[in-house]
Amino acid sequence: MSKNAAMNVAKVLTEALPYIRRFSGKTMVIKYGGNAMVDDELKNSFARDVVLMKLVGMNPVVVHGGGPQIGDLLQRMGKESKFVGGMRVTDAETMDVVEMVLGGLVNKEIVSLINRHGGSAVGLTGKDGDLIHARKLVFKQDLPEMNAPEIIDIGHVGEVASIDSALVDMLVQGDFIPVIAPIGVGDDGQSYNINADLVAGKLAEVLQAEKLVLLTNTPGLLDKNDETMTGLSASQVNGLIDDGTIYGGMLPKTRCAIEAAQGGVKSVHIIDGRVKHAVLLEVFTDQGIGTLIHS
Repeated sequence: MSKNAAMNVAKVLTEALPYIRRFSGKTMVIKYGGNAMVDDELKNSFARDVVLMKLVGMNPVVVHGGGPQIGDLLQRMGKESKFVGGMRVTDAETMDVVEMVLGGLVNKEIVSLINRHGGSAVGLTGKDGDLIHARKLVFKQDLPEMNAPEIIDIGHVGEVASIDSALVDMLVQGDFIPVIAPIGVGDDGQSYNINADLVAGKLAEVLQAEKLVLLTNTPGLLDKNDETMTGLSASQVNGLIDDGTIYGGMLPKTRCAIEAAQGGVKSVHIIDGRVKHAVLLEVFTDQGIGTLIHS
């Protein structure tokens, strides 16, 4: 290693030290999705980030999505994916595929990756340990040409009714890294597919996490000049939604971030999962790489 490279390493370690000290023993909920889940180099970089966080005394909890993987398997089965308002229409057969992909293939791949890099991960769905209680999502479509909103049945799509974090608490105390698939169970015993951002946000609130980190395929929240905004309060973000700066596909993720910040999570980070070691850069450096929303 050259002298300059060694100096850079020393600088990085020095900059990270106060953050390591400040966040030791604190819970960090990370929503893992997007490109970071499909690119091999990014997958390995994410796993190393999570393991390092655990090794320096933090308590990472991972919640993951898996929409593209579900779509791929449905296509191979000859079943067409249908979406309403950005949500997958999930009949009983599709729900079986969702459980198989999220709770099986994707979840176990993430667990295996983290373990291969020196961590001790345990995979769960919201059905394990009565973790996620769900209720059926009522979807209302309200178009300008309609006289009244239409209620559309999109099947086994749910929202979080409540979370019992006892199992997650036990795993964290045992020095394990929980990896959670966003599948909940209703009072009727039915399984429900829930948006991973929503599950991560609600779990961060229940755990009173220090941070909620949402990995995306964008640099963060952008202003009208496409510059990344950071250091925002929840009320400022609400204002940016009202004036149309934040719109479209970023709205659900942003609203989830606001709710978490208002629900007791110290800070929420919307970061670019396409950047190697995105989580470490956001948590351990002065600059960060995305949007920070504080409570």
